[in-house]
Amino acid sequence: MADGNITKDAMYGAVAPDDFESMLTLDRYNERSTAFDKIISATHDHFWDPLDKRYIDFDEPFDLENEAMVPDEQQPLLRLPYVAEALKDPKQKIAFINYMQLRGFSSILHGEQGALNLSASLCHVLYDQGAQEYAANQTREEARHVTAFAKYIKSRWGRPTECGAALKTLLVEIIETPEVYKKIVGMQMLVEGLAMGAFANGYRYNRDPVAKKLFQLVMTDEAFHHKFGKIWADRTIPKLTQAERNQVEDWTAHCAQSLLFDRGDPRQMAEIYGKFDLDPERVIADIMQRRASRDPTRKFKGETNVFRVLIKTLLQAQLITERTRGFYAMYVDMDELAAEGDRTVGDDIAEDGIRYLQAINFKDRSQDGAKPVSIAAE
Repeated sequence: MADGNITKDAMYGAVAPDDFESMLTLDRYNERSTAFDKIISATHDHFWDPLDKRYIDFDEPFDLENEAMVPDEQQPLLRLPYVAEALKDPKQKIAFINYMQLRGFSSILHGEQGALNLSASLCHVLYDQGAQEYAANQTREEARHVTAFAKYIKSRWGRPTECGAALKTLLVEIIETPEVYKKIVGMQMLVEGLAMGAFANGYRYNRDPVAKKLFQLVMTDEAFHHKFGKIWADRTIPKLTQAERNQVEDWTAHCAQSLLFDRGDPRQMAEIYGKFDLDPERVIADIMQRRASRDPTRKFKGETNVFRVLIKTLLQAQLITERTRGFYAMYVDMDELAAEGDRTVGDDIAEDGIRYLQAINFKDRSQDGAKPVSIAAE
């Protein structure tokens, strides 16, 4: 088995990427884990095809020139005095909001491409047949996400924007690492957790019906991808030695910090300001001033706040302890988060989406025979 995986359950065991010969071991074929069978079987319930207009129609129009995709308050840069003054013209403000949406959708597209390559890389190394089949299913689902977000961006703007430097670095690091625990924590827990927050936020506030439908359809898949990571956490975290736990926690905090940096570093935003005749130095100065004057006890609020959803995901997976709690407590009220229970707004959106898909996929099945919807981890 590959070194450095911190494997505590055989179903997460792995071989080296170039060790295909181990996959031909005869006894392996009779030792398939059943832990992922429910997730694999549920694939039929949340199947959708981005190329089939029964599920989503990317040809439906949206007036980007005259309608902002999200309310003003969902674009925090508009609260900066300099930006608010410079973008007084309604058309210019709409253009700014919608361009920032393009950047957001582009980041999601790049993240989905990372998830596609990551799940494919798991197919190469996971030794257990059940785990390998799950990873193959996720690879298929991530592929349709790439297709869907690429089609959506093409229909609205024509072309995506570049991947942010911090996100690109993290995705490369997660995909290329040989350690399975780093892949699962980095992608299934953190990037997927961030995505669920972004999708829930977009579903709630985006005014484009096609975008709302896209977010919901993708969430029906992502909820199960996160479930794979939750099963890993439940079966692995309690068995870690203190040294191993510290190692996993440090990797988790490293990934979380990278994702926070990618979204919040004003230097990565400088390239867009010139597009709207904004002086980058003045925008960054306003951002720095706002941060300096902000109440240091102020925390992320709202059940669809992207980083709040991400941190709740980590807390539920026992990837935050007293040792690293202080880092996350800078952003959210940890006691408040812990008291909320396991459900998230993303669960409700995903389950509604699955019912929508069941109505299409099994339209001839009677209502009484419809399977109940659940995405709770086993």
